[in-house]
Amino acid sequence: MHAYRYRVSPSFLLLAAFGFTGAGYAETETGARPDTGLKFWRWQDQGVLLELTQRLPDQTRGFFQARGFDKATANRAGTACIFQSMFRNVGAADAGRVDIDLTQWRVVRNGTKMPMLLREDWEAVWQQNDVAQASRIAFEWSLLPTRQSYDPQDYNWGMTSYGLPPGSTFDLEFSWTRNGKLHHGRIRNIECPEDIHPNPPSEL
Repeated sequence: MHAYRYRVSPSFLLLAAFGFTGAGYAETETGARPDTGLKFWRWQDQGVLLELTQRLPDQTRGFFQARGFDKATANRAGTACIFQSMFRNVGAADAGRVDIDLTQWRVVRNGTKMPMLLREDWEAVWQQNDVAQASRIAFEWSLLPTRQSYDPQDYNWGMTSYGLPPGSTFDLEFSWTRNGKLHHGRIRNIECPEDIHPNPPSEL
């Protein structure tokens, strides 16, 4: 059970309005970790759960510098709107496998849709910048897989990146298939973390 305080977003997701299958209402829980103040968005409906939690740019910079990235390349990742993410098939045992393909997910901002930044996109960037192979592998494995299958109650943690400046707000349109049927969801008003440098808590 998460030690989060949360509220339910007042805006409901009317999937039928977008012509999505599995039409119905879904609610997004939003809140913040009490220890850090970092915000999260948690969407659950139709037997799947998607949760996004902010990562401060400094957290991501430090994570990748510890894995061999220089300051410039670590900063490029840190300022690309990266979230800690979890996807889970919460369906019943007989509900069937869920498949996701992140190439089909879309970032929506100011009326424009664009793809996420995936493992394959980052690999091309790091090759152009002569990032060491060991560092590239560490980065790849830190991200959610581009394609993944989940049996009932399977889940996976990893980072997702959206390619937006710190402080940006966006919607995420996402999709999955279960038993060959395509479903869609949308999380609204996700906030990329600001590029701030909070002081560590003082020792008592």
